[in-house]
Amino acid sequence: MPKFVIEREIPGLGASSAEELRAVSQKSRAVLDELSPHVQWVQSYVTDDKMYCVYLADDAEIVREHARRGGFPADRVNRVRTTIDPTTAE
Repeated sequence: MPKFVIEREIPGLGASSAEELRAVSQKSRAVLDELSPHVQWVQSYVTDDKMYCVYLADDAEIVREHARRGGFPADRVNRVRTTIDPTTAE
């Protein structure tokens, strides 16, 4: 299944409480259950004003549908073509 990185612009996100982030996670999981097995959430990174999410999905449209149903922004949805890390240099 292809991997996608989703960039979500959410001003002030980094100041969210654990309870607020839990509520967002719960909403996301509920929508994922509806769309399963076509989209899977792998991990998200929270910064001051953005969230970067990694998903496995059939295509970018199902990622956008997850965002629509959950009420989340999906400002940029990019398919990962390959990965590199320090071992790539060897």
